[in-house]
Amino acid sequence: MDADRLPIIGVTTYLEQAKQGVWDVRAAFLPQQYFGAVTASGGAAVLLPPQPEAAAAAVLGGIDGLILTGGADVQPELYGAERHPLTDPARADRDAWELALLRGARERSIPVFGICRGLQVINVAFGGTLHQHLPDALGTERYRLGGGVFAANTVAVGSDSRLAGLLGAGDTVVQSYHHQGVDRLGDGLVVTARTDDGLVQAFELDGDHDLDDYLVAVQWHPEQDAADRRLFAGLVEAAAAFARRRNATVMA
Repeated sequence: MDADRLPIIGVTTYLEQAKQGVWDVRAAFLPQQYFGAVTASGGAAVLLPPQPEAAAAAVLGGIDGLILTGGADVQPELYGAERHPLTDPARADRDAWELALLRGARERSIPVFGICRGLQVINVAFGGTLHQHLPDALGTERYRLGGGVFAANTVAVGSDSRLAGLLGAGDTVVQSYHHQGVDRLGDGLVVTARTDDGLVQAFELDGDHDLDDYLVAVQWHPEQDAADRRLFAGLVEAAAAFARRRNATVMA
């Protein structure tokens, strides 16, 4: 990799009806906090709106890291569950796109970071399931206050994990906005943070913590904390290392 080139981070987006001037159309949409956190951490952000799955391979050939962002609920049909009345309407195009990106990233050893919905997509891709409405499962609304207000929750980060290497082990306060969460953990994943009610708040791949197999996912929204970019910095570092390895392979 050119020493002057920033690591290129692909960031998935929503596809929403949006108004701008006289136009009212479906458009790619992503809060600035996501790609602002990437650039503030030394990466270059490229937005990846839902597209046909066949485009995933071409996209993955041009990025060094992948962020699966927050958004609408994953389709419960993907993990064999009946739809809860409060589960969001299906976003089949986004689910298929992100699952294709994740599969391709794993095949290529591209570093992956999942945020909120992104964690849930990864868990489902690895064979896990989700609680579709946490107030039913846990009896609390602590994770989604509503009205666009993020809830502060304390999570306990386990030691001897990649996450602990980024945030430190022990309690940390995070910003939450979700009504679903991990039920059965996917195969090959290990929990690295929980809240005091037992809900999974972060996981990563089980095994070694070297940069050539980087996957970290958190249930909270680290992009909301402008004073703390450690999770984004961790992905950018892993992406830079991946780009160097890929460049060395091409040169060889």
